[in-house]
Order: sequence, then structure tokens, then C-alpha cells
Amino acid sequence: MNPEDTRELSYRVIRYMPNLVRDEWVNIGVLLEDAAPEGGALRENVRREARLIDEPAEFARVRRLHPAADENLLRAFALDFDARLRAGGAGNGNGGAAEYLRRLEDSLSNAVQFGPRRGVLAQDFDSELERLYQAQVSPPRGARAGLLENTRAWIRARLSDVFRRRRLFDKSSWQKSIAVEEFTQPGDPLRLDYGYRANGTRGFLHAISIARDPAQAKVLAYTAEHIRARVAQTAAKTEFTAVVEMEPARENPRHQFVARLFEAQGIAIVPLNRIEKFAEELRVRVN
Repeated sequence: MNPEDTRELSYRVIRYMPNLVRDEWVNIGVLLEDAAPEGGALRENVRREARLIDEPAEFARVRRLHPAADENLLRAFALDFDARLRAGGAGNGNGGAAEYLRRLEDSLSNAVQFGPRRGVLAQDFDSELERLYQAQVSPPRGARAGLLENTRAWIRARLSDVFRRRRLFDKSSWQKSIAVEEFTQPGDPLRLDYGYRANGTRGFLHAISIARDPAQAKVLAYTAEHIRARVAQTAAKTEFTAVVEMEPARENPRHQFVARLFEAQGIAIVPLNRIEKFAEELRVRVN
């Protein structure tokens, strides 16, 4: 690494500590700042971004370590933290994010806490955030080997990586983990992976494994039908995309069942080999 090409950054690991008495925790995220630490103080007008756990396999790891872990609390915290950090100025020089973090530090006395701030030299902010997340939060390689290829979790991990690199997560209208019970029935546990708004259209994306779990296609079709009916009341357009592991094979009856079902419900299919182009086109459209 050429010292002239590096920049000083600082980071803190975000921890989940469900039992203060036992002093046990598990890392659930990383907050990175485009500034070196100065006496432990938060600095204004710097770029700040966080990455927190959002994959089913990551929440499963937390439950293995802490069987009584409150997954709803963790999901709510991750969504609120990301939204408040971006609204408070992450990446745009607005000092409001620093004030938000100060208040957050004062209130994080129980289940979720910040680790100590540490300095680091890096050449690229986004690459360093990904490196820190992999080093500090992601399950060890031995544990990640359990993420089987072509499962929904595997597809979603690939999808998240592409969207993160294309900076779609920075878009103001981008949403993660959308609860569908407001569109279907109270208590519906399904959460769609991503949502967005683009030129008056409300869009939804969800990962589906057509080889391993084609029955989930029926769940998505049912959900899309109900969402369209509810959104139509506000005269907004809707679009749905299922991200799958491969192009549906003509000779495979299950693949063709999914393809016909999605066609009937107006759900577009995007296999992973076309996700980079799809993500770039979406990046241009999304607000």
C-alpha cells in the first residue's frame, strides 16, 4: 500500500449484548467514518456509513450464540439506524449524523452497544467498509461454508453485494426488509428483500430459488397480487422482480411452473448472470 494513496478512517464495531451480567456479545455491524479519531470525539462534516447484518444466515448465527436473541429488535434497529444515519447526513457533509450518534451512544446502554473507536489506513472507503465487515462481523469461513449454493440465502447474499457496490443502498427511496402484512393480513411474517420508488413506480425485489424451493414462488405471487390491489388505491404503479439463480430451463417442469406463474402475475425474472446489468439500469431509475 502506497502511503501517499491512503486516507485516515476510523471505525467502531456495533455489538449485540442481550445479557449485561454475563458480558457476552456478538458483533452485528460496523460504522465507518472518513476521519481519524480525535480523542474519542465525534467529528462533524465527514462521510459516515454503516453495514449491519441483514442476511437470514447472519441472524441465524446470532440465534445460535444467543438462543433468546430478539430478532425483531435487531431488524428494527438495523433499519432505523441506516435510515437515520443517511437522513442525518451520512456521505453528504451534514453534521446531523454526528449529533444523532451522540444521542445514540447515550441511549445504547443495554442490548446494542458500540465498541471502541479505532483508526485505520485505507485507499478506498467502500472497500474498507466491506473488508471490516467481513473481518469483524461475517461468520468465519468455516461457518459460511454452510451457505449452500443456489439457496435463497446464497442468492440474496449475491444480490446484496451487487446492490451495495452499485450504491443503491444510498438512494433515499431504497428500502430493505419490507413487511408485507400492511398489504396482506396482520401477522403475515413475510418480508420482501428490497423496495424502491422510481419515477412514480413502486418496485419490489425478492430472491427466489427456483431449483430448491419453487413453492416460495406461489408465496411471492400471492403477495404481489395483494400489494398491487392495495397500491392501486393510491393510483401508483407497481413492479415486481424475482431474482433467481439461473434462467428457467425449458425442459424442467418446476422451472416452467415458476415461469408461467410469474408471467401470469406480471413478475419479472432476473437470473444472477444478468444482475449486474439490471442493477445498473435500476440505479439510474431509482430516486
